[in-house]
Amino acid sequence: MSGLKALWQNPLPLVLASKSAARQALLTSAGLPFEAVDAKIDERATEASLLVRKAGAAEVAAHLARAKALAVSALRPEHLVIGADQVLDLDGRLFAKPKDLAEAVQHLALLSGRTHNLHSAFCVARGGKILKEDAPVARLTCRVLSAAFIEAYVTTAGPELLNSVGAGAVEGLGIQVLERIEGDHTTIMGLPLIPLLQFLREEGSLLA
Repeated sequence: MSGLKALWQNPLPLVLASKSAARQALLTSAGLPFEAVDAKIDERATEASLLVRKAGAAEVAAHLARAKALAVSALRPEHLVIGADQVLDLDGRLFAKPKDLAEAVQHLALLSGRTHNLHSAFCVARGGKILKEDAPVARLTCRVLSAAFIEAYVTTAGPELLNSVGAGAVEGLGIQVLERIEGDHTTIMGLPLIPLLQFLREEGSLLA
């Protein structure tokens, strides 16, 4: 952390309420010191309860990000804790991470040739109190995917697909699925850094 002292003003590192490799890579690339702690919340059960009352994609993503941040904040009350989540909206139908490769195939077939909105929410908490929330949106258009491509793609990518909303991470093989991207790269990857960094400057943890 010593090499980051010129920019990072907080004596404590951030805590990322996630084991996501992509989100960890984003924080590392931005030069932010952090520890990763798994929030261990039941995301599927939480999603199901929200969908029963017809919550929209932005609300579901924000709720999950908030739940993760508050769960880990209870364990690390002195730290700034970041929770994040993504939900994909295709004409009102919501998609989370596929539960298995068969569902990944289904998701890709549905997304083929169509444009969807990716809601990428984050929440910052400290001491059990929410300090900042935001949920930027990116628009992604999938090219028309043949059945043969989907089969080969899922076979090649394997279980890694289960870690990504929409069955494809743009920083990897998932870029082959897309025709057009509209939105900030970090929003698409699952942790919108522009608004997060702005908050950290305003809060005083990051040098302005």
